[in-house]
Amino acid sequence: MQESGLDRIAVLGAGVLGGQIAWHSAYRGKTVYVYDPFPEALERARAAHQGYADIYSDSFGADDAAIEAARNRLSYHSELEPAVGDVDFVIEVVPEVPEIKTGLYQQLAPFLDDRTLIATNSSTFLPRDFADATGRPSQYCALHFANMIWALNVVEIMAHPGTARSTLEAATHFAIEIGMVPVPVRKEQHGYVMNSWQVPLITSSLSLVATGVASIEDVDRTFMIVNRGANMGPGGLVDMVGFKTAYDISSYWGEVRSDDEMRTVAAFVKERFLDQGLQGRMGGEGFYTYPNPAYEAADFLDVPDASVVSKIVNATLVSTST
Repeated sequence: MQESGLDRIAVLGAGVLGGQIAWHSAYRGKTVYVYDPFPEALERARAAHQGYADIYSDSFGADDAAIEAARNRLSYHSELEPAVGDVDFVIEVVPEVPEIKTGLYQQLAPFLDDRTLIATNSSTFLPRDFADATGRPSQYCALHFANMIWALNVVEIMAHPGTARSTLEAATHFAIEIGMVPVPVRKEQHGYVMNSWQVPLITSSLSLVATGVASIEDVDRTFMIVNRGANMGPGGLVDMVGFKTAYDISSYWGEVRSDDEMRTVAAFVKERFLDQGLQGRMGGEGFYTYPNPAYEAADFLDVPDASVVSKIVNATLVSTST
C-alpha cells in the first residue's frame, strides 16, 4: 500500500478525461474500476485506452509488460455497486450539470465502505455545492485534472469548509503517486485556477468564430505566435476538452450570469458540432480532423506566400460590405 492508502479507485464517467484518469492511474499502479451507465461510453473508453497505450509506448518508452499490467488493473462496469463497493477512492468525472452530479452522489452513498474518500473532477463547481449529497462531507474534496493528463500533469486541489485535513493529505499523496503536480486552490473559486483563465479564453475565442470575426485557424495562429512554443491554440484546446463539456459550461454559466456571449457560444457549439455528432479530438473531428490537425503542420505559423494576398484581402473586405 502506498502512502495515500488509495490503491483501489473508481472513476465515475468514461468520457474524455475520465478515461484518461482511469488509464493513467492504472499505468501508475492503481487498481481501477471504470463506471459509466452507458455501454457505448465504456466501449469508447476501451478504444481510447488502446490509443493511450500507443501514446505511452511512444512518449514514455512503456514496454509491453507495463502496458499489459495497466490493462490488467482496469475493469469496466455499467452497474454502480460492483464498481464502487470495495474501493478506497472515488473520482467523479460526470458532465458539468449540477443535477447529474447530485443524483449520482445520492445513488452512490449506500454502496460505499466507511473508509472511502470521494473527489470531484469538476472544472467549474465548488465542492461545497455537492458535499451534503455525498453523505460524507468530511471525506470529500475537489481534485481537478488537466486534459492530456500524461503530458499536462497538473491537478488542482480544493476543499470545502467541512473537508477533513486527512482527506486532503490522502488526495495530495495520491496525486503525487500518479505523477501529478498538486496545486492548492487557496480560496474557493468557481473555475479553480486553470479554468478561471481558460474558460474566458475559450469563450472569447469561440465568440470570434461564432460572430464571423475570425476563422478558428486564425484565432489559433494569433495565439500560437504570441505564445511561442504553445503546441495548440483555443480551437485545438476545445477539440481536446470536447464539445459536450464546452457546451455544458457555456450553457450553464451563460444562464446563471445572464452572459450573452456565453449563450451565443453555447448555441454555436450545439448547432455547429453537437447537432452534427462531432465530439472533438476523441471522436476524430472537431474544428480540426485527427490524428493530423492542421495546427500541427510544420508550416502552420509560417509567413505565407504572396499568392494568398488576394484571399486575405477578400476576407478583410467582407467587413466593409455588410
